[in-house]
Amino acid sequence: MTRMLLPLSIEDLSSFAKKLKTDLDERAAEGHSTPTHLELLNLLARAAGKRNFQTFRASLLGNPPAPDPVPAQPQEPEVAATVAVAADAIDKPVSYGTLSPTVRKALMQFDTAGRLVRLPNKLSVQQMAMWWMWTQFVVRRKYTEKEVNQVLNAHHTFGDQATLRRELVNMKLLGRKSDCSEYWKEPVRPSAEVQDFLRALRQAVAGAQPTRALTALRVHRQHKEVAHATT
Repeated sequence: MTRMLLPLSIEDLSSFAKKLKTDLDERAAEGHSTPTHLELLNLLARAAGKRNFQTFRASLLGNPPAPDPVPAQPQEPEVAATVAVAADAIDKPVSYGTLSPTVRKALMQFDTAGRLVRLPNKLSVQQMAMWWMWTQFVVRRKYTEKEVNQVLNAHHTFGDQATLRRELVNMKLLGRKSDCSEYWKEPVRPSAEVQDFLRALRQAVAGAQPTRALTALRVHRQHKEVAHATT
């Protein structure tokens, strides 16, 4: 089968390299191993100013996503470069049957754009979901409360950023000053179960078929419910 090559035009090679290095340093601080092919595609797309590989690919195919609410960093004039990536070279989807019940329930709380659509009632599921919010922040950066809210509002749909912010602090995923004037991302290492959750949700959001992964999870869950009802 012929591969579809997607040209990635970079206006400023210096800014691109700086952003890519920052993201790689952040992964290392979080204890992640060498990025997979899919993760590397996302890193390259973000360094070029896109939200992720999925949105980059959609923009080239005539279906551009909504603009990212977080303003891009100013660029310095530099030379231009072009990188071609293969659209069909995507990691295999996560096998949902191997995920823990908590991970599967947490995945069901998100839409296919990676936004939390409800606050889970079960504490373990809620805390799992908070790890995804944690990944949206950058290490070694100070945030105002308003900036924290902006990040959270871009990744949930039910309008309760105050609760999300408080839970991130309670879980020690975010630190803050006593007067709430400054917040920062804590450099903690996710457990193996949390890493499974983050990898599964990342693939669901950034896959070549955006709805495939979460749809597969819903079908898997429906089959289990039917089997349970007939026993």
